[in-house]
Amino acid sequence: MDIKPDIPTELVRQRIERLQKVMQSESMDAFILTQNIDIYYFSGSMQNGFLFIPCIGEATFYVRRSIQRAKLETPVQVAELGAFRQFGQTLRTDYPSLGREGAKLRIAADLDVLPAQIYLKLSELLSSARLCELVDGSAHIRKLRMIKAAWEIGRIESAARVVAEALEESLNELKEGISELAWMARVEYELRVRGHIGMMRLRGYNQEITTGMVISGAAAAVPTYFDGPAGGLGLGAASPQSVSRSTIHRDVPILIDIGCCIDGYVIDQTRTAVIGELPEALMRAYEVSESIIVAAESQMIPGAICTKIYEDALQQCAAAQLSDHFMGYGADQAKFLGHGIGLEIDEWPVLAKGFNMPLEEGMVIAVEPKFTFPGQGVVGIENSYLITEHGARALTFTKTGLIVLP
Repeated sequence: MDIKPDIPTELVRQRIERLQKVMQSESMDAFILTQNIDIYYFSGSMQNGFLFIPCIGEATFYVRRSIQRAKLETPVQVAELGAFRQFGQTLRTDYPSLGREGAKLRIAADLDVLPAQIYLKLSELLSSARLCELVDGSAHIRKLRMIKAAWEIGRIESAARVVAEALEESLNELKEGISELAWMARVEYELRVRGHIGMMRLRGYNQEITTGMVISGAAAAVPTYFDGPAGGLGLGAASPQSVSRSTIHRDVPILIDIGCCIDGYVIDQTRTAVIGELPEALMRAYEVSESIIVAAESQMIPGAICTKIYEDALQQCAAAQLSDHFMGYGADQAKFLGHGIGLEIDEWPVLAKGFNMPLEEGMVIAVEPKFTFPGQGVVGIENSYLITEHGARALTFTKTGLIVLP
C-alpha cells in the first residue's frame, strides 16, 4: 500500500531548524521528544520511539515500532531503537560530540507529558553514558507550536467545514424526545464519513474528550473533572462528562460543543440550540456571551495581551451581573476565556489571568464565553480564530446566533 508523508518535507525541516535556534539561544545541546504529538510535529510520523534533535546537525528518529512505517512517513533519518538500556550509549556513539570529556551538556525533553517512570529511566541511561540529566523544554515546544503555518491552517479550516456540514445535517434529527446519546451518535456519524479521525487530543494530564459535548437542560450544569464550563452526566462514573441517555426536552438550552480532527488538526466550536424558547434569564446570558465574543474578536490583534482580553471579559460579566455564572459556577468555574488549538485542543496561548503573552500572527485561538446555571443548563458560543496582521479572522463556518428549532 502506498503511504505518503502527511507533513511537507520542507515544513518538517523548518520546524527542526526553529527548535535548533531555540536550543542554541538557550544553551541546550539537544532535545529528546517522547510524546506522540511532539514527535509527529517535528518528524511527520507517529511511530513508537524517541526523536533526538541535536542543537546542530541531523535529527534521528529512534523507533521501536514500526521502523518500516516510520521510514515511509518521515524525511528524518530513522534508526532502530534497540534495547532501551543501551539508548544512552547509542546516543554517545551516534553523536560523539555529546560525549566530549568535561563538556557540560543540557538535554531538554517534553517533561510536561513525559511519564515519571520513563523520565527516571532516561535520566539514568543518560547519566550512565556520561551525558547529562534532562531539563524541561516543554515551554519551548509549546511556544513554537503556537504559530501555525499555512499548511496547518488549511487543515484546521477543513475541520471547520466538516463540523459545519455535519451539524447542519444532524440538526434535521434534533427533535424533542431523542436522547443526547442518540443525537450525538448522528453527529459523530456525519463527522466520521467526512474524515474526522474520531478523537480530539489533549495535552493535559488525565484530560480526555471524544468529539465534544452535547448536553441539554440541567445536565449541562452538572460539574465534572474536565476543565471547562460544562460537565454533563455522561454515561457513568467511568465517563463522567458529555452525553447521557437522558432525552432532550422543549424550552431548555441544548449546548452543542463539538469539534473535528482532520489530518491531526482540530477545530473547536459551540452553538446553543433550543426546541421552543429559552427562559428569559438564559436568553439574556446567551446574548451577553455573544457580546463578549464580539468584543474579544475586535481585541485580538498582534500585540494584544492575553490577560487583558480575559480581564475585559470579566468586566463585561460583572456589568451584566453574571460573574457568578461565567465559565462554570461556584468552585467549579473555569478560569479562562479561550485557548489555543492545533494538534491538541489545549494549546497555547490561553486567554487567562497571568498569561501575559502578546498575540502573534499565526496563532489560532478558540474563544468560548459560556454561562452556567445550576438546575437549568449552560448557554454560550465558541468560535475559533486565526490571528492575522489585520486582526482576528474566524475559521468557524457555522453561522452564529441561537439555533431555534420548532
